[in-house]
Amino acid sequence: MITWTETRSVSGLLEMDRFILQCLDKLVVIADNTWAMSKKKNPKIKFIIILTAATIFYFAGSIVLDLMHLPAIDNLAKKNPARTALMEQRVKEARARKKPYRISQSYLPYNAISPYLKKAVLVAEDAAFFSHQGIDYGELKEAIKTDWKKKRWARGGSTITMQLAKNLYLSTSKSLTRKISEAVLARRMDDQLSKARIFELYLNYIEWGDGIFGCQSASLIYFDCSASELDPELAIRLASIIVNPRKYGPFTDSKRMNTRRKWIAQKMLQYGHLTEEEYSDLNF
Repeated sequence: MITWTETRSVSGLLEMDRFILQCLDKLVVIADNTWAMSKKKNPKIKFIIILTAATIFYFAGSIVLDLMHLPAIDNLAKKNPARTALMEQRVKEARARKKPYRISQSYLPYNAISPYLKKAVLVAEDAAFFSHQGIDYGELKEAIKTDWKKKRWARGGSTITMQLAKNLYLSTSKSLTRKISEAVLARRMDDQLSKARIFELYLNYIEWGDGIFGCQSASLIYFDCSASELDPELAIRLASIIVNPRKYGPFTDSKRMNTRRKWIAQKMLQYGHLTEEEYSDLNF
């Protein structure tokens, strides 16, 4: 039997992660064994086995097709995208509802962004960002366990790099194939871009409200100041809403948001990102 790994040069998946290829190989082996088993069963069981094998092949084929059409990211090192896939998605959604949609996005260089915002975002979204290679396998494993247990997409497990890949090139749809594409793109980004560049793009392009993209536009709209001027409290308020920026605002007074702000502040204090005085001055 020819495995997916052996067809890498044909399929053009030269940059696919080894663990993805191994998973595909296992799926094909399972399907092959399932087909062999079907010959020894009665008609009803045989039908179920064949249907299972067909589903496995369809799933594996969908993954391969998605990965073959992933975009190249070579130009991200020096060129800032004009639009992102998420921006285009929001425009289409608004057009479908026949409502106007205005995109607000301004770029701010990495060194100009408030250090408090950088630390708050890291604590809130991906504390291990500077130590992993685009994918936090431990967090991803826990996310899969949680999702399987609850039978829904309850926990994301996406790193900052994976979130950036989704925003720039994919969509907000929740599916296993999209998650795999997100992971592969994240690995490519981590191989080709510096951590500072990835974080800079993330802070400048993620969604921070309805039509609001990037920390500079978010700071100007919410606080009437530049993202370079954010103090600890404003930085934490902004970082706290990344989890659902179209539902929550930096001043949303809800149990979830208040708890999240306090948690981020406590973690920043714990990691030495805030002094005791700065922590005690927070108004939440």
